[in-house]
Amino acid sequence: SELQKQEERGELLQPLIFVFLVLCSVLLYFKVSLMDPGFVKSEEEAGKSEEQSMVIPQVPSNIKMRRCGYCMVKQPMRAKHCQLCQHCVRRYDHHCPWIENCVGEKNHPLFIVYLSVQLVVLLWGGHVAWSGLYFEQSLDWLQHNILLLMSFLLIVIFTVVVLLLLISHLYLISCNTTTWEFMSHHRISYLRHSELENPFDQGVILNLWRFFC
Repeated sequence: SELQKQEERGELLQPLIFVFLVLCSVLLYFKVSLMDPGFVKSEEEAGKSEEQSMVIPQVPSNIKMRRCGYCMVKQPMRAKHCQLCQHCVRRYDHHCPWIENCVGEKNHPLFIVYLSVQLVVLLWGGHVAWSGLYFEQSLDWLQHNILLLMSFLLIVIFTVVVLLLLISHLYLISCNTTTWEFMSHHRISYLRHSELENPFDQGVILNLWRFFC
């Protein structure tokens, strides 16, 4: 049959890989959006997290854990209260409206994996959409290809957004800082009073190793 001939020629492999990547992207989306990003649940857990975290010597020792004015738990260093989630999040990065969840200590690495898979799917989908377009200057052509053309333009927009988001996150990770720390450096006590601009930076390789491993 025609299907067997396509399988013998290897023409079914690429569509199967694409469907597999789309499925992985969907599963990663639900995993990142539903998992605990690193909520500070109690004073005991907050104290344990603070003891286990590596405090850089350049961070002033007189900066103590402060109590959150919203949920009344003691915040470990680098934690922040998210008013949308109504919780303090360890190593808070940002609240992502796309996944309706915070990006923090526990789900940040998986969030990077999700963005990477999503970027591959978008690039592949953009290539497929572009290969199906053939341009003619006629109204009849536009009527028959308007949906494909709009799909391609939409894919391009999403691709640019995901690419810029992934690049920015990888840069911040390589510096061992978060989006919140980068944007609010002047308002964070342990950064404002530090001798270094970024006291957590230990070099690109070690920063990436500690984040992903």
